[in-house]
Amino acid sequence: MNNTFGTLYSLTTFGESHGKVIGGVIDGCPAGIKIDTESVSRQLARRRPGQSAIVSKRQEADKVIFLSGLIDNVTTGAPIAFVIENTDVRSADYDNLRDVFRPGHADYTYYVKYRGYNDTNGGGRSSARETATRVVGGELARQVLACLEPSLVIRAYTKSVGNITMPPLKSLPTDSQIEQSPVRCPDVSLSRDMERLIVETCKEGDSVGGVVECIVSGCPVGIGEPIYDKLSARLASAMMSINAAKAFEIGMGFDGCRLRGSEVADNWISDPSDRRGIRTAANHSGGIQGGMSNGEDIVFRIGFKPTATMMKEMETVNRQGDPVTVRAYGRHDTCIVPRAVPVVEAMAAMTLLDLILIDRARHL
Repeated sequence: MNNTFGTLYSLTTFGESHGKVIGGVIDGCPAGIKIDTESVSRQLARRRPGQSAIVSKRQEADKVIFLSGLIDNVTTGAPIAFVIENTDVRSADYDNLRDVFRPGHADYTYYVKYRGYNDTNGGGRSSARETATRVVGGELARQVLACLEPSLVIRAYTKSVGNITMPPLKSLPTDSQIEQSPVRCPDVSLSRDMERLIVETCKEGDSVGGVVECIVSGCPVGIGEPIYDKLSARLASAMMSINAAKAFEIGMGFDGCRLRGSEVADNWISDPSDRRGIRTAANHSGGIQGGMSNGEDIVFRIGFKPTATMMKEMETVNRQGDPVTVRAYGRHDTCIVPRAVPVVEAMAAMTLLDLILIDRARHL
């Protein structure tokens, strides 16, 4: 099992959903960076369960404890180890599921790969609980980026829930516009519609999916490698590693694939007001050309499937192959999209910092 993400800036995670702790080790973080630990806590609060009526009722404080790599909250250059305690586990909720393969879950693939020795409580290692460690690694990466590239901003938000989709934005939304909504959609009216849909779906014992859109502004030109380590490929790999992610697209995405080349070409124009002196008239490419950032906003979207755990009876089989009927109990998200937003930002931050460090190492 590969538990490490990144090359120069890397995060190795450990722990299971119902274990004593989850945690990680960050390697390659530059020395001398003042870390705002309160900001780390705020980002964890955005992801944690129990934050609103439309997410899992599991109550986790998600308090991060740094074990090494920081002195007076300043990075030393040594590996940064941290843990987050699991304080609200209810493994009994999974007693009726230990011997069955839940539809839509990773039970069967984990069982075969690890010969049945994997931890099944709460989904074990495959649980979205693991993403809390990514938020820590991503927030530290974001704070390093603030020192290296002060103009770089990463902002994600809910683009759609079910069939309710927000129209294209005319400008980058602010953090407050996103966070004022329990579903993290900056469109106030559509946010209410999305919230109602999630509540109604929950009452039906079902689940619903959606799309997170992320915009990165202020990225320097040339980040990413031309052939086998493209920025687009690294972002796709990072986002598709998030639980329940099923689709990824950049810029015009699939919509542009149905158009003519003349309709989607990004013409270059002179613009004295732009920091580079030139820019594209449109941004169909989503800020990436030839695998490298071109200076425009990097725009991408991730599609998340409906949560696999539902309060409905479902047909499946047990480990012996016998047909059985299962029904889940416990605390689960009807829609994971609102809590996925900070995870998307975290993965984007780690990806960009890693590639920026690689690019800077080349030009030393």
